[in-house]
Amino acid sequence: MPDKGRPYRVIISGGGTGGHIYPAIAIANQLKAVQPDAEILFVGAIGRMEMTRVPEAGYKIVGLWISGLQRRLTLDNISFPLKVISSIRASHKIIKDFKPDAVVGVGGYASGPLLYAATSRGIPALIQEQNSYAGITNKLLAKRVNKICVAYPGMENFFPQEKLVFTGNPVRSDIMGSQEKRREALLHFGLTSEKKTILVIGGSLGARTLNHSIAAGLEQLVQAGHQLIWQTGKAFYPEAKELEKPWVEKGIRAFDFIKRMDLAYAAADIVISRAGALSISELCLVAKPAILVPSPNVVADHQTKNALALVQQGAAQLVRDQESVEKLVPAALQLLQDEKEQQRLAQEIQKLAKPAAAAEIVNELINLIK
Repeated sequence: MPDKGRPYRVIISGGGTGGHIYPAIAIANQLKAVQPDAEILFVGAIGRMEMTRVPEAGYKIVGLWISGLQRRLTLDNISFPLKVISSIRASHKIIKDFKPDAVVGVGGYASGPLLYAATSRGIPALIQEQNSYAGITNKLLAKRVNKICVAYPGMENFFPQEKLVFTGNPVRSDIMGSQEKRREALLHFGLTSEKKTILVIGGSLGARTLNHSIAAGLEQLVQAGHQLIWQTGKAFYPEAKELEKPWVEKGIRAFDFIKRMDLAYAAADIVISRAGALSISELCLVAKPAILVPSPNVVADHQTKNALALVQQGAAQLVRDQESVEKLVPAALQLLQDEKEQQRLAQEIQKLAKPAAAAEIVNELINLIK
């Protein structure tokens, strides 16, 4: 228990992708909203995107020398045991210096050593699992932690049922109320209200298939009179900028990364997206008609499971990754012509939103501390 009169001290650990980082930041922001003097430290993996995204959100982060196991023999794999030992030692030192009242793991490489060290010292711990298929780090930590906050039903297949709390996924608070920002959003992206706008998001690191599909159908989109906000990721960005050049006047906009996602959602009439857990949670909250293209390159094909959970409730459309180059742009053009279907999809997806997820997770956290 914290000393009376001392602010709560919490370590939040994990990362690797936006799907882990943004829920972590949303939890931190909510904790600050209810306990403004709370002291929060993030622990991430050196060289991963949390090391820049977390400071941009205004929080301090410390990096561990840790990475995941590759499926083939690599130098990283050979050094993996050494990295784990080094990271657990570093975690013990971080905990000794910071003296947290509780720790939160959001999945990703860094959360393993940090939560292992914390729970071995008897510090209360909570993990947040974003997906319908549990990540390996969270599965390994499940027996050691006090609470497990989940976003999908059926998670007792992976975790002890008595520890589960169904909260939904916390998302960045700035996307709430994005519907009211449409005028500002169109101005921000230099677009017109006279045309329909498609938003394409392949996750924080981009998505090769989505990029190739949009590139293949770009001329069709322009000829149909539509605008495009296209988040490509770093790798495809130079090529996308070249493709954008002839069509800038027509409202084609390519970005390696979009910081103002609230405005991107506000400007969009429809969204094309991967089916990562965080993307889906955000789409539910902003209530946008969506075409989901699940990534086939994820453990246990969990993006397809995420997408089908929506499709079966009539809350989204699905295009398979292997059919995307041929079918994605035609599906988007068809949806843009069908106002009734857009309205129906928006209404159905909004029913699945969990706007209070961050608040529920923080309540669980404070109860653990108390």
